[in-house]
Amino acid sequence: MDIEIGSAWIPFNLMEHFMRDVFIGLGAPKAEAALCANVLIAADQLGFDSHGVSRLKPIYYDRIQQGLQLAKTRIRVVKDSAATAVLDGGNGMGHVVAHKAMALAIRKAKKHGLGMVAVRNSTHFGIAGYYPLMAVKAGMIGICGTNARPSIAPTFGVENMLGTNPLTFAMPTDEKFPFLLDCATSIVQRGKVEIYAKLNKEMPQGWVIAPDGSSKTDPRAVLADLVAGTAALLPLGGAGEDLAGYKGYGYATAVEILSAALQQGAYLKMLNGTDPKGKKIPYPLGHFFLAIDVAHFTPLPVFKKIAGAILRQLRASKKAPGQPRIYTAGEKEHLTWLDRRKKGVPVNRETQKEILAMRDELGLKRYKFPFEK
Repeated sequence: MDIEIGSAWIPFNLMEHFMRDVFIGLGAPKAEAALCANVLIAADQLGFDSHGVSRLKPIYYDRIQQGLQLAKTRIRVVKDSAATAVLDGGNGMGHVVAHKAMALAIRKAKKHGLGMVAVRNSTHFGIAGYYPLMAVKAGMIGICGTNARPSIAPTFGVENMLGTNPLTFAMPTDEKFPFLLDCATSIVQRGKVEIYAKLNKEMPQGWVIAPDGSSKTDPRAVLADLVAGTAALLPLGGAGEDLAGYKGYGYATAVEILSAALQQGAYLKMLNGTDPKGKKIPYPLGHFFLAIDVAHFTPLPVFKKIAGAILRQLRASKKAPGQPRIYTAGEKEHLTWLDRRKKGVPVNRETQKEILAMRDELGLKRYKFPFEK
């Protein structure tokens, strides 16, 4: 999908500063606002447009204003041991909670080889890959996952039960970019459906299932139906077992368990954002973060060389007819950054309207954008 249809290019620095000031305007402390903005801009820099500025208003801005999450984050340590910890995010900013959790896991791993932190009562934390990449910068392997509001139907089912539940890995290599696998356990995540809706573009068949088992392709209708529980995203592999949809379903379930059971957190329908009377309530998400210090197993340069060799041999393998090249995880994100570093963030027309609305509502009059006439 060409997500840049009708888009204007906004310099990264301008957009990051604007998002920081939006968070400050909503009540976030300056340092925390800067961190939240940095997570969002990182998504746009790497091409995860469904988790960058396009989500600023429909997720964080609106939820904070509606009282569904707090702009000021107060994290409580529930349990702490040598290599593990459990944190309570207090319904604050998920980016702040996740950053603290991964930083803590890294400190523990540096001393003990492994560090794992489980989190409860958090909120949407943006691009999952941001946090494992923190571990890579420390010479470590990073792994994280999170549950989310119900979206995925189990194999042979049509009811949205599981979140899109990404399971994310990042590993250092001797190349110019790390190995980064950051993807949902569904065929498509909700954020990409939102992008299709903003572009008024029909979705492919086979992504979303209706109660009668048919496929739904109208993104605006799908977004409403996901909230109403009358549509569900399909797990990786799709419906049924012919294309191994049970594997995506299984991985989504594994992430759900690790995001809830270790920390005594919420799960499945407890994350649908409404109480029994239909009133909106917070989404008390759970996350988990694992850091593995490579140096406790083997010298870091040796690990990086072997990891890089594996990726290079994969890319050099025989290509399918008509295919120009083979990619490895993290490569396209690196290429996107090289392409966008001078161009900036592609912002579609609907998001442009949202940016101007937030600017005007918060009185951030000093900001002027290239798409304004």
